[in-house]
This record gives sequence, C-alpha cells and structure tokens, in this order.
Amino acid sequence: MDGDPLSHGLWERTAPPAPPPTGLEGDIDCDVAIVGAGFTGLSAALHAAAAGASVAALDGAEVGFGGSGRNVGLVNAGMWVMPEELPKTLGDKYGAALLKLLGDAPRAVFELIDKHKIACEVERSGTLHCAVGVKGFAELGERERQWKSRGAPVRLLGKAEAEAKIGTAAYAGALLDQRAGTIQPLAYARGLAAAAIAAGARVFSASPALACEDDGRRWIVRTPQGALRAKWVIVATNAYSVAPGGALRAELTHLPYFNVATAPLDEAARRAILPERQGCWDTRQVLSSFRFDQAGRLVFGSVGALRGTGLPVHRAWARRALAKLFPRLAGAPFEAEWYGMIGLTPDHLPRFHRLARNVISFSGYNGRGIAPGTVFGRCLAELATGAIGEAELPLPVSQPKTAPLRHAAEAFYEVGAQLAHLVDARF
Repeated sequence: MDGDPLSHGLWERTAPPAPPPTGLEGDIDCDVAIVGAGFTGLSAALHAAAAGASVAALDGAEVGFGGSGRNVGLVNAGMWVMPEELPKTLGDKYGAALLKLLGDAPRAVFELIDKHKIACEVERSGTLHCAVGVKGFAELGERERQWKSRGAPVRLLGKAEAEAKIGTAAYAGALLDQRAGTIQPLAYARGLAAAAIAAGARVFSASPALACEDDGRRWIVRTPQGALRAKWVIVATNAYSVAPGGALRAELTHLPYFNVATAPLDEAARRAILPERQGCWDTRQVLSSFRFDQAGRLVFGSVGALRGTGLPVHRAWARRALAKLFPRLAGAPFEAEWYGMIGLTPDHLPRFHRLARNVISFSGYNGRGIAPGTVFGRCLAELATGAIGEAELPLPVSQPKTAPLRHAAEAFYEVGAQLAHLVDARF
C-alpha cells in the first residue's frame, strides 16, 4: 500500500482491487462525516447511507490501511476476556448488552458478506482456541462453561479430537466456536467500501483529517485540500489514531503482531492440516495463530514487530515453530511477511467515547477488530441517524484516559516478544 511489503503482505497481494482512489477536494456538506476507513468506519458509512443519511468517509491513506488490512482474519465472537468479566466490569446492563452484541457479531459479518456479495475468501467452519498444557485446557473448559450458560454453540474438544481437526499433537485440546470463521480482511474492508459507495456514501483516500472545528451549528473536518461540514462526526481510527484523534491513541497501548504466509501447500498437506479450515490461536501468553487462505497458504503469526532485530528473530522462530507443529512444513518457503499494531486497553474491553457534541467513537478492540468493528460501526451509524439513543448502546459513555506507562509497556511488548521467541524451547 505504501510501498512497504511488511505492512499488508499477503492480503494486499490477493485482495480484489480497492475502489478507485479519490482525494477530497473542496468543501462538502453531509449529515455524517467519518474519519477512518477500516471495518468500523466503513460499516458506519454503509449503515448510515442505507438509512438515508448523506455520508462522507475520510482516510489518511486508503481503505483498510490500518489494523483492518493487517490482521489474521479470524472472525471471532466476544472479546479476549472471559464472558463473565464483562458484567463484572461494566455492570449487568452493559455487560449483558455487550455480550449479546459481540456473541452475534460474526453472524452480522457473514450476513453483510452475503448481502453485498463481498469476495473475501469467507470460511464459516468456526475457530479453534488451542489449549497449551493442562492449564490451558482448564482455561478453555471454564470458557466453554461460561459461553454455554449463555446458549453459545461452543464445544471443548479433547486431545485426540483436537489433533484430528488441527493436524498436530502439540495441544491438549481445543475449544471449537461454531459461530466464528475466517476471511481475507483487506478484501472484506474493500468490499465494505464498495457496498457503502453503492449505498450512496462517498469515500475519500489520501485525505487525512487535520483539524475538527465546531462552528456552533456543524462540525468542520479539515483536510489538506478540502473540508467536510457535518452534523455528526464518527472517529473510527482506533489503534492507528493520529491528530486530531490523539486522545484515542494515548489511551491505547500498542501490541505488535506479525504474520508470515507459506507458499501454497500440496494437496496432502492441505488434507492433513486444518482439513475443515478453522482458524486457530492458542492459550500462550505470547500466543500464536494460524489459518489457511483460499489458495492453500498457511498464515502463521505471533506477537512481535518485523522491524530492526525483530525481523530475523521472529522469522527464525516462525520457521522453528511451524516445523515443530507440522513437521511436513520444515523448510517451507515464506511468500509474505507483515505486521501491524493491536490497541490494548487496561481492562481489555472496548470504549465508547463522546469526544464532543455529536463527535462519537468506539475504540480499544484488543485484537478483535473484525466482528466488533463491524457491529460497533453499525451502532455508531444508528446513533448518528437517530435510530437509537445513547442509552441503547452496549457501552457507557466515557472520556479517553491516557494509558499508564504506555511507552514503557509498548517497548516491553516489542522487546519481550523477541526475547520470548529467542528462548522458546517449545519451538
């Protein structure tokens, strides 16, 4: 996208073309101005335009440039934290509402894909949360209990059944979530953009928001070559926020995450590894993830940034790890490598912010961008178009708070991931 093969890697190579790039020139009046053209911003644009609002969305680079175009592509339900933590932290009202919204979020993604015929390599066979050792298996057993008590279609697999579904004996078991699946994330973002444009929204690339000013009647979002004048402003930049969304960036701690992709595997390997095509991640603190793309490439990732000393360290670790998990892949060449940033909040839960009069935002997805971003974008559109009130949102309103020791934590995550991958005796 920006001439850097480590920014979007395989996804940029295999996604359908983006909508023709158009920069904002001149001034435009609209009902809803959206800053950020990732999953949240594009979902908001699509839903607001479908409701009859005039909508304009801006991105400083292009559609899906931030986290939306760099992630693993797992369409998961819920958040990283256990389901019972949501009502404990948010209270019964918001906890129940957020659990319901996020539990149903993968279905919302798949429905949009079907409705708008988005070509994004969708697989709906679920995901597998893989247990590392006895502790990991016990953790997944508790997660199964909590989701099942809410009627979710999840099932804990023992070691033998997990081995048959994954293709490795490395795990003590796995939790199968049948609500979930995988997509090509950049293709999904580009498909959302096309659907939003077809619904009447305007999407502008290479148009960074430089300032946001209230003239007492409308908001003026200024870009280098023009401005949007809008009743509502949706800020949908999350971990890639810059000014004037600097307060959102300051409340998020960046966790780097990288992926590598093999060349397409032979038919025997495709039958032996993930034969049902679930996406996977494990219970390690420095976790790993893996899934197939449509062409039979295995996409494998973990915590870490592919820059500086991290590039050779994480690349070498990925080769060792793949060979340990799947011995038939020893020496398999990598076709692509890339990384991005996850935005973490202190409690690992998202935030809803009213940044000013009629300026609203969701952020803090904590590694769950696809499904939550899609439904949060819909919520923001509904709020801006008057379909719901603020009290009907799944989160209470709050103001951004700078994350404590953010810079130190970010350095720790990046360096710590390198150290973990240097000394990881399991791989």
